[in-house]
Amino acid sequence: MSVIAQRVINIDELKLEHYEAGARFACDAVRVGPQIGASDLGYSYDVVPPGKSSCPFHSHRAEEEMFFVVSGRGTLRYGAETRVIRAGDFICCPVGGPETAHQIINDSDAALCYISVSTMMPAEVCEYPDSNKIGAFGGRGESRLRHMTMVDARVDYNQGEV
Repeated sequence: MSVIAQRVINIDELKLEHYEAGARFACDAVRVGPQIGASDLGYSYDVVPPGKSSCPFHSHRAEEEMFFVVSGRGTLRYGAETRVIRAGDFICCPVGGPETAHQIINDSDAALCYISVSTMMPAEVCEYPDSNKIGAFGGRGESRLRHMTMVDARVDYNQGEV
């Protein structure tokens, strides 16, 4: 296989995996980046069924995300605002706190399909304003650290050390 062939894949060749959590979250999605040799950017393709979202409302302290709506309609929650989104829309979600928290919701009667691109930082902190959680992520691959906790579960820096 040529180098060019290894760097190109068409949406119709993607093998999507189903994800579902509770009544609100579901999608068929795939991480495309590893399939085409990406190392510094993450690429994903999501197909979200009517009435669902692929993930909770969240913000990133290190990674910037961009979404491109391939087909369908939905609603973007962004900070304290909402906006109708549709095929052809580019969406920028820069780093920040609750003011940049975002979530794409398919509140239409047809599938909502989008591509996401993100900077793949070696360490990341995400905040989840709806559920008052914080996620810490570090490293890459199978040894990647992933820790979720509640915001009010703070401990002192020296707890357990002195």
